[in-house]
Parts: sequence; C-alpha cells; structure tokens
Amino acid sequence: MTGRKKSEASPLLRRLLGGAAAQLQEVLLGTKLYPLFSAVPLAVAGESLRLGRVWVFAFSMIGLAPLAERVSFLSEHIANTAGPTAGGIMNATCGNVPELIIALFALHKNKMEILKWSLLGSILSNLLLVLGSSLLFGGIVNIGKERPLDKRQADVSIGLLLLGVLCHIATLVSKYTSSTGDSISSSSAMQLSRSCAIVMLIAYFGSLLFQLKTHRQIFELEEDSSDSSSSEDDATDKSVIGFASAVVWLIGMAAVTAMLSSYVVTTIEEASESMGIPVRFISIILLPIVGNAAEHAGAIIFAFKNKIVPVILIVSWVNAIHMDLDFNLLETGSLAMAVITTAFTLQDDKWHYLKGLNLVFSYIVIAVCFFVMKALPSD
Repeated sequence: MTGRKKSEASPLLRRLLGGAAAQLQEVLLGTKLYPLFSAVPLAVAGESLRLGRVWVFAFSMIGLAPLAERVSFLSEHIANTAGPTAGGIMNATCGNVPELIIALFALHKNKMEILKWSLLGSILSNLLLVLGSSLLFGGIVNIGKERPLDKRQADVSIGLLLLGVLCHIATLVSKYTSSTGDSISSSSAMQLSRSCAIVMLIAYFGSLLFQLKTHRQIFELEEDSSDSSSSEDDATDKSVIGFASAVVWLIGMAAVTAMLSSYVVTTIEEASESMGIPVRFISIILLPIVGNAAEHAGAIIFAFKNKIVPVILIVSWVNAIHMDLDFNLLETGSLAMAVITTAFTLQDDKWHYLKGLNLVFSYIVIAVCFFVMKALPSD
C-alpha cells in the first residue's frame, strides 16, 4: 500500500513541478526584455551592501522595464479570462500600476515635485511618444497611404484630457489672481484642487460606463471581430497560467515593482547629482519611458492615461498631505500644448506617418526643454 501511494504521488508531484516550470517559462521568459530581470537582484544587492546610490538607481530603473511589461501582460491575461466588462475595468485599473506605485512612494517620502513630475511625464509620454511612434512606424509600413481612424474614440479621450488640462490651468491661474485684485488663500487653492480631483474621478468612471456599457459598440472592432475574439480565446486556452495563478503572479510582480520603485525614489536626487542629469528630466522623461515599456514595445495607438493624477491627490488628502494640481507654469504649459497638439492630430478620420513624426518631435522639444532648464526640487 505504501509503495502504491508513493507511485501515485510521484506523477502528481511531477505534474505540479512541470506546471510551475511552465509558468516560470511563460511569465519570466515570455518577454524579449527577460535579460533585464537580472538587474533586479543586482539592485537588491546594491541596496543591501550600501553600494553607490547611482548603481542602485540604475539597476532599479533597468529592472522596472521588464516588470512593467509583465504587469501589463498579466493584467491583459486576467482581462481576457474575466470577460469584456470586467476585463476592461481590469485593464484600466492595472495599466498604470508601475507609475502609480512610483507616485505613491514619492508621496510617502513627501517629494512633491518628483511626484508631480513623474505624473506629468507619464501623460506626456503616452500622448506624444507612444501615440507618435505608433502613427510614425505604422505610417512608414503603409507609406503612400492614409489609414482610417475612428474619430469618435479619439473625441472621447481628447474631451477627458481637455477637462484635466482645465483643472490644472484653473489651479495654476489661481496663484496669480492677487495681481487682479482677487484674493485666494492656500487653503482655497487646495480646496479647488481637491474639487477638481473629485470631478476628474467622476468623469473617469463616467467614461468607463460610456465605453463598457452605454456606447460599447463605438469601441468594439468592426472588422474581423469574430476572428480576433477567437484568436484571443485560443491564446488564453494555450496559456499555462490560469486566472488564480495570474492574480498571484500579478501581486508578486507588483510587490517587486514597489520595492524597486522605493529604491528609485530614495536615490533619484543623488543619482541626478552624480550623473549631472536634472531631476526634473529624469522624472518627466526617463521614468515614464521605463514605466511604459509595454506600451512603447507594443506601439499602442490609444494610450491615454490621465487617470492616476486625481487618485494620488485623493490619497494625499486622506493622509493630510498638502498636494495640489499646481504643476507650475512650464509643466502645465507643456501638458496643455501636448493635449492640443494631439487633438489637432486626431481631428480627422485619417492618419499617416507625418502626424506621428510631429508628435515625436514635440516630445523631443519638451524633453530638451526640461533637460536644459535644471530645476531642483525644493525641500
């Protein structure tokens, strides 16, 4: 009897070990960025051994790139398994996990400028670099042709972005109302910012209802919808990761992302001083590129993510931390021009490579501007 139990347990153990190995293969080696995972233990070792802060910062930045890509992969896998409605909410919630974690750690460390710069950089990166590179390379592949664009989808996103810009401009302008005879206290500016955050959150959930329920047909692919859905089902069936396993992996990846994000936030100023690169440039340009590795690699056309700013402001409100929507003049101006440029780019129902080139060049101009103007975070 004992020998029979051992013989029955042995195949079960082999299946469990085989399943675990297959999941490791798919999750860790299923991305072309998998060599960058080696930077994760190097960052941990550098922090534990108190090595140079520049090395800890560099290894943490490198390690965040594959982690961000895998978080996106796992959230999409869960979304495909959970169904279209729950999947859409899952994608909307988990799509900003790396940026959200970095922002929360910056908030915890009371580094307000770094927090605001990283949030702004995430929006600029998605609007100009991701969208621009998508249109540019897609247009080069289809050189000499104008490709169709669903203007209705773009209008929804642009409308939400313009609402966000209005909230930022209103808070910024409130600083200068004293010269016009009006008086506004710091507490009034904070109340204005918090009210705008609540409005933006309500608008965001309204957009989810619009996209996933009331006007869902606008956002569904009209051509080859059956083929695409069947291919997604096949991909889900072939995957060795189930729903529960994907959730566990996602939590684990988020925990490692949180650890590296903490390293980045605590070492960014020392790394900036050692490398001679402005903190504002690192926060606005480099951090979002790392956090959006999946979007850049996949060239997602509509990657509008102006969702985490009101969330962070509400969190700071709950924790009695004074954070407002005043991102200063240059930052707010860059945000406004980025949204306006994107709106004009998507104003008709066609796209080509020149539109993408203009967006990428706009991003380069903003990047050079923040690199040249070496603003330092205040204490």
